Amino acid sequence: MAPIDSDDSTTAGEGEELRAGRRKAARYVVPVAVMGVAAATIGLVPALADSGDPDLPKVTAEQLIEKIAKSDVQQLSGTVRINTDLGLPDLGGLESGLMSGMSGGPGSGGDGEGSAADPSAKLTELVSGSHTLRVAADGPDRQKLSLLENAAEYSLIHNGKDVWGYDSQSNEVYHSTAPDGAERPEKDVPGKDVPATPKDFADQALKSVDDTTSVTVGGTAQVAGRDAYRLVVEPKQKGSTVGAITVAVDAETGTPLKFTLTPASGGAAVVDVGFTKVSFAKPDASTFDFTPPEGAKVTEADESDAAAKAPEHGRLAEGDLAEGMDGLKVIGEGWNSIATFDTGAQGGLPTGSEGGDLGGLGGFLGSFGDQVKGDFGSGTVFKTRLVNALITDDGKVYAGAVTKDALVKAADAAQ
Repeated sequence: MAPIDSDDSTTAGEGEELRAGRRKAARYVVPVAVMGVAAATIGLVPALADSGDPDLPKVTAEQLIEKIAKSDVQQLSGTVRINTDLGLPDLGGLESGLMSGMSGGPGSGGDGEGSAADPSAKLTELVSGSHTLRVAADGPDRQKLSLLENAAEYSLIHNGKDVWGYDSQSNEVYHSTAPDGAERPEKDVPGKDVPATPKDFADQALKSVDDTTSVTVGGTAQVAGRDAYRLVVEPKQKGSTVGAITVAVDAETGTPLKFTLTPASGGAAVVDVGFTKVSFAKPDASTFDFTPPEGAKVTEADESDAAAKAPEHGRLAEGDLAEGMDGLKVIGEGWNSIATFDTGAQGGLPTGSEGGDLGGLGGFLGSFGDQVKGDFGSGTVFKTRLVNALITDDGKVYAGAVTKDALVKAADAAQ
């Protein structure tokens, strides 16, 4: 990362880039039951590290962010603990139907709707609750992630051209192939865009920079037995539901070891992701070997994709979701950015038999929302400890890591 001046002067070109950067929504990994898109961008205010334990050389926030950017750890293995507490109500299992529907059906089991081992559906479990992962990596072509669930385990293995997903509970296997190395876009590796490690979350938060944020070094810590600096990110703006983001950065390698997001409302962290064990030694090559177990049902990616595109049983197909999100734009700036789009559906959330599983979930969610009115008309606000969303009765959605009042104000201003 190039050095960044701390003053506010910019050239015309830099100003255009800065404004463009402010409109990029860095998405938190949160349940999408209300189509929430939280916008968070990071600015720089250099500060010296406070004294702490362990005793490490002082660094500025800018130097620490540069250390993260320059980190090039190719090999590691360890255990990661993920805790997500959005304060959502118990949806009685309806949220699983929506998540499955939004991914087109895979993972729901039965009726030929795809494989329970498809990572596009399986890894959505990480957006809520507490989970333990085992991770390993050896360069860009070998990674493994295992999700431990009670007596069952789900593994996603990328080894060269092969990508395998295996669900031990159902004894199902998902398989796809992709070009090797530089010829393969990262998005073509299933599950690649699902954050699972502290670095994934930190990269999401540090995508953009602007002057709406205070970034300081908040002392030192030990994470998984390693010395680390604490990078503290806080909004300068009022109206955000984000209190602070803390990233523990390995002092030696620059690798984020722990990511914690606390809400402005206080209480437990909304997202807490950190290594409990970590090693930067080269994993054994056999770690990435996989052979489908005897008797396992194997689904090839082409078959799973075909099932995903079939809008059966009232589920929301991938194409329908893309159409509903058409015209997505971001209004406001920095931490107060709000994503908005028009679903084209009149009458707000579907209820009863409308929209299959989405209709059922819409009616259930409606009982938990706050009814609001303004110049825009009327609608329903759904609140979590981080992302809030206003769905108007004429089908428009306003969502972000902002307060209810900020959503209503944005909807009024759009009239």
